[in-house]
Amino acid sequence: MADNVTSLFRSTAAHSPSMAALAREGGDGTGPVDFCIPCNPYFPTPAMMDTMASRLKDIITYYPSSADTITAELCNLLQLPPQAVAMGNGSTELITWIDHLLVRESLAIPVPTFGRWTDQPMETGKRVDMFPLQESSGFALDLAQYAEFIRTRGTRVAVICNPNNPDGGFLHKHALVQFMDAMADLDLIVIDESFLEFADAEQEPSVVQEAMIRPNVIVLRSLGKNFGLHGIRFGYMVANPSLAGRVRSMLPKWNLNAFAEYVVFMLKEHGAEYAQSLHQVRRDRLDMASQLAALPGLTVYPSQGNFLFVRLPVGAEGTVVRDRMLTEHRILVRECGNKIGSSSRFLRLVVRPQVDVRRLVSGLEQVLYGTRRGAAVPELAQGTSYSSGTAAVDRLVGQTNGAGMQDLAAMAVGGGGMGGGVGMPMPVAQPMAVAAAAPMGAAASMGPAASMGMAASMGAGMPMPAQMPAPAPMPAPAPAPMPTPPPAPAPFAPPSGPTPPGVPARGGLTAAQVRGMTAPAPGAPQELSQAPATGWPNAQSWPNAAGMGQAG
Repeated sequence: MADNVTSLFRSTAAHSPSMAALAREGGDGTGPVDFCIPCNPYFPTPAMMDTMASRLKDIITYYPSSADTITAELCNLLQLPPQAVAMGNGSTELITWIDHLLVRESLAIPVPTFGRWTDQPMETGKRVDMFPLQESSGFALDLAQYAEFIRTRGTRVAVICNPNNPDGGFLHKHALVQFMDAMADLDLIVIDESFLEFADAEQEPSVVQEAMIRPNVIVLRSLGKNFGLHGIRFGYMVANPSLAGRVRSMLPKWNLNAFAEYVVFMLKEHGAEYAQSLHQVRRDRLDMASQLAALPGLTVYPSQGNFLFVRLPVGAEGTVVRDRMLTEHRILVRECGNKIGSSSRFLRLVVRPQVDVRRLVSGLEQVLYGTRRGAAVPELAQGTSYSSGTAAVDRLVGQTNGAGMQDLAAMAVGGGGMGGGVGMPMPVAQPMAVAAAAPMGAAASMGPAASMGMAASMGAGMPMPAQMPAPAPMPAPAPAPMPTPPPAPAPFAPPSGPTPPGVPARGGLTAAQVRGMTAPAPGAPQELSQAPATGWPNAQSWPNAAGMGQAG
């Protein structure tokens, strides 16, 4: 039975298997303790669940109202004009229509991030320019560097997730407004605020009001994550009436189900319980981060979502940790090796009540350090390839560097049909570093305000692995004659204008190579320099990109 459960992860590579699938394979029909799916564990309340259960027959028997009726009720609750809102059957339905209607040729997205922002545009033949967030900076997004990257690539659509998934990185509202001002000439800017309700670094962090008065900005919001009801599938977007109307016109009249309608109409009576649930999640996040940071060698990154991003100790491999936590402790965790820009050294752990966190910490102690069950987990061989879970996307990533169209990389090298027949040499790909950088202490990785009560709780680092004996020397073979090297080509001067599709975007690194990158390899280009402040009002007064410890 254990083999059946763990095999589910290998057949759903882009995302984790559903809780229903895990419950079916678990034997007794009950699922594990869930630290994977980012739900609100405190909402709806038990009384609300009882009310919905008592109405179950009516809810599933009859047609719901039209999407316009449900949207109007949500807008009345949120004090938003209905003409600026479109509701979807989950935020992924809205992402799909945004891609089909509003993304013409290229989209930029920091990675790691939510997989549909990379996979959806590639599935429809768009070029995806992936901006790698650096582990050395705690996966914080530097907006000035991101803007410079977009200008260099000539990207037409920019996406920012705030907070970002899986790391929980946060950007202050005024920094995002400055970014929108500087990128006002782009076709579209999307700010994905799916997890923003859980943030407490700023009193009013949303840019919804700004989006409604701009011609090229969409804000995406999720209801399933906030309300702990992923299965209902409902989310919404806010934009100026023209943009919102284009998306709304493509949606089916009954794209929202009767459960979504029932929940939306009952929310106005439960505002206090909802606010209390968010407050409790934020308190649990601090407590959970403190307990995890006390585990030797485990790095916890600052988060404003309802989850924490952690790096496992040296020698631990995420898929092994995930499988053992599930089969030995019935605890489900999210291993992030299939997210572009991440690796199996990282887990995303959803914030849960303290009683569940104690069980999680106990299980991690046993699996990571062998306190009761065997030895520490082994580290698998390097080189596991990225899988999106969609074969077409995997082929595009492997063959076009994320460009989304076949043979563009070859055309860029040979000049076949690119830029009026003028070929563009492919930059030399730099070798990736085999070993990740030394783990940062939790307090150091949290930035200036990252205390979260962790500094005092950090334990000693992981012991160094035993040194391997040196292999016996092999007799040196006779050197083969070396061919005369060709003359060195003249230095390449990049042309002005956007980089052609298919050419690696940063230091010769392809989109596939971005996966797992934690620091530049020896000899590779160093960190991007700070972009000039031209066009950015008060650029030097920005807060740190993580948004921690700054005044709202």
